[in-house]
Amino acid sequence: MENMVRVLSTLALKGASESLAKIFQAASGVQIAADFAPTLNLLERLKKGEAADIVILTQEGLSGLAAQGAVVPESCVDLARSFVGVAVKAGSPHPDITTEPALRAVLLGARSVAYSRLGASGIYFAQLIAKLGIADQINARATIVPIGFTAERLITDEADLAIQQISELKQVRGVEIVGPVPLHLQSPAVFSAGRLAIATKTKEADMLLAFLSSARVVPVLRESGLESMA
Repeated sequence: MENMVRVLSTLALKGASESLAKIFQAASGVQIAADFAPTLNLLERLKKGEAADIVILTQEGLSGLAAQGAVVPESCVDLARSFVGVAVKAGSPHPDITTEPALRAVLLGARSVAYSRLGASGIYFAQLIAKLGIADQINARATIVPIGFTAERLITDEADLAIQQISELKQVRGVEIVGPVPLHLQSPAVFSAGRLAIATKTKEADMLLAFLSSARVVPVLRESGLESMA
């Protein structure tokens, strides 16, 4: 379809996507057709030949594609960063997770912790519980989510705690954000965008990349739980 850019994006940007798409279309007349999935899932789909104009991934994932020539290096821009957080079902007590010992105790005391298998937050959390020495105990009763939003498992009472990027936790109704995992235990995930070498809508794609990396998107990203890099 003319005047439409196809975007493959990490789940972290999904919360901001509707508002951003409306603003961009009003200003440019170009529509956005977006599909959202974890970075590792998108990388696999691209490897199998799926077509798109723009891809939004973790900074590491995008850099890898640029190094391979699958993404045009000079088109790459950093869009936002996000911290991993903890959520509970709405109305549930908010546990203390402000220190490493407190977080460790809360995780061990949970009936089940939901975290993702493929997303950046899931990879981080698997490394964190290993570092804390509690991986076996947590994984013995964890609810590991293959794809999608971990906080949905709070609504179905499959888990007491959900771990994911705060921007992803905020997309599930009926849950509350307890807060971020202590910041000294994590580094923010940076999400970046670039134009695929196989893009057919290069002009429109470059317009969208310029928009996504501009100051206009800052309030929308902040509302969705992300920190803008603009």
